Amino acid sequence: MPKSVSVVIPTYNYGRFIKAAISSVLDQTRSPSEVIVVDDGSTDETTAVVAAFGKAVRYMRQDNAGVSAARNLGVRESTSQLIAFLDADDTLEPSTLEKQVARLDRDEEIGLVHCAMREFDDETGATIRLHMEGGEDRVANNLLLWEGPLIVAAGAIIVSRQAFDRVGGFDTRMKVGEDWDFCYRVAQLFKIGFVAEPLVNYRRHNAAAHWNVENMERGMLMFYEKAFATDDPEILKLRRRAYGNFHRVMAGSYLHSGRMGKFFWHAAKSIWMRPANLEYFLRLPSGG
Repeated sequence: MPKSVSVVIPTYNYGRFIKAAISSVLDQTRSPSEVIVVDDGSTDETTAVVAAFGKAVRYMRQDNAGVSAARNLGVRESTSQLIAFLDADDTLEPSTLEKQVARLDRDEEIGLVHCAMREFDDETGATIRLHMEGGEDRVANNLLLWEGPLIVAAGAIIVSRQAFDRVGGFDTRMKVGEDWDFCYRVAQLFKIGFVAEPLVNYRRHNAAAHWNVENMERGMLMFYEKAFATDDPEILKLRRRAYGNFHRVMAGSYLHSGRMGKFFWHAAKSIWMRPANLEYFLRLPSGG
């Protein structure tokens, strides 16, 4: 018997985007059993936009508590064996659910499937970049080390209810990096599957939370603090390498945003924690 799929869409003041998100779910070649929109205290036109879909969408509202709390509420209220997540400013390709569920069904040890993504410009609709590589099988250490081909955006994953319940859902303390943390905890217990097709359209716009580098830094530092709060020697031995790679990524992010003081600080930390990263910085174009 085919597994049922619930799609959970958290939203906060994304009324201008959410119609396209919901429509892309309702147009799937494999229809979801339910579409749940969790409004995280929006003050814009979100309620009216969702209401126009009628009974095709379940709408619930909470006081503003963040995207993690919204996703967790949606899962608690859902009824399906599988849960897919979609951010309210993104859209799915028509065959997304069909192909992700098929990948999950091929291996009973898989707890989560993710897919490639197309990043596009909100104003023009033009493709900015295709994120085509993703990790498969046992990838917890890849996530910990920030190494290998990895896509961990929550809007690109479908997870079994068993896996979601085993890890306790998303960490509501985290505002950025919560999807990385969630996928890491699932990957510690289950195999991960990947569909190498850009099945999610990832909208780049100025309001997106991940473009705030400081927020990303705080979120990922919380992730590492949690990950290394363990007595497992196999995990602890990766600590310096992991932090070295984290500081390398942060240095690149601050360089891209023109924050040179932050770039040099993270670059120095990266090289100190993992000297092999010096080669990465030597390859950067002179003058940034």
